[in-house]
This record gives sequence, C-alpha cells and structure tokens, in this order.
Amino acid sequence: MIKKLVGLLTATVLLAATTTRADAQVALGYTDVGGVIGLGNLGGANLSFGGRFEKVFKKLPDLGDGLLGIGVSADIYSWSGAGADFRYVPIGVTANYHFKLDPKSKLDAFVGAGLGFQTVSCSVNGSGNLCGGSNSALYFIGRAGGRYFLKPNLAAYADLGAGAATLNIGLTFKLK
Repeated sequence: MIKKLVGLLTATVLLAATTTRADAQVALGYTDVGGVIGLGNLGGANLSFGGRFEKVFKKLPDLGDGLLGIGVSADIYSWSGAGADFRYVPIGVTANYHFKLDPKSKLDAFVGAGLGFQTVSCSVNGSGNLCGGSNSALYFIGRAGGRYFLKPNLAAYADLGAGAATLNIGLTFKLK
C-alpha cells in the first residue's frame, strides 16, 4: 500500500511539473490547503494521513524581509499491537517564517514552531488494561519545510520535524 501511495504521489507531481512553468507564489495574503502523507515517529503505525492549511498575513522587514504565516495541521494514524487498537489524531497550529528568496524561484522555504493537541483512543481486543499509557496531551511542534511550485496554484509540499510525523509530503493548492 505504501508503494502505491508514493507512486501515485510521484506520478501526480511529475505530471503537474511538466505542464507549465511556475514561479513561487508565496506573498502577503497567500492562502493554501493540501493533503499530506506522514512517515516516521508514529509509534507502531507506518503512515499518517492529514491536511494542511496556511495563511500568510504579515511582512517582517526587520527579520530579513520574510513573511509570517499561521499554519493549521490535522493528521490521523492508527495501529494494532499487543491486543489493542490505537488511534491518534493530532491537531496543531504553528507560526511559520517564510524566507525571502529570489522572486523567480519556484521554491518557498519556511521554519515553524507551535503547539498541538493529540487525542488518543485505544480499544482492547479481549481483557486487560493494555491502553494504560496512552493519554491525550499537548505537544510542541517544530518544523522546517517548503513548497516547490509546479504550477502557480499547485505545489509539492514537505515538512520535517517534531509533531505528528517526522516527515510529511503532499500537495498544496493555492486558494488566494
């Protein structure tokens, strides 16, 4: 299943990349939404599935002419093991600093920090208290990431860091 998902994502990115030229479109007022697949740091799960939303709302002339955006993320992952089924749903909010790059570049690079809340549910297959250490909790998010614009309104997206998954990859679609 993982190979099929990665293959489908790769084919979509390659098809989109060959159709038109696209300069980076992140500017004041930029808004996007997209889906991601998360890999790594997921307990016993192989993958997470999630979504991203971001709105860039402020210029930061005193910080290298970068831009400030607010990002919202939501993911879901689950796995079964030791007689129990676990399901995690982390939801986070980050402040993202977008670096000023060449306006003709197709790349948008950012770093972000924020907080998330992870709900955890566990059901036991049989008897016993196998879910004892699985509690919902607040967590810190730190990430670095970027977008590579395939079209003016479509970008390949990736972020790396602490939060729901170590690496998230996907596509984002510009709304504004």
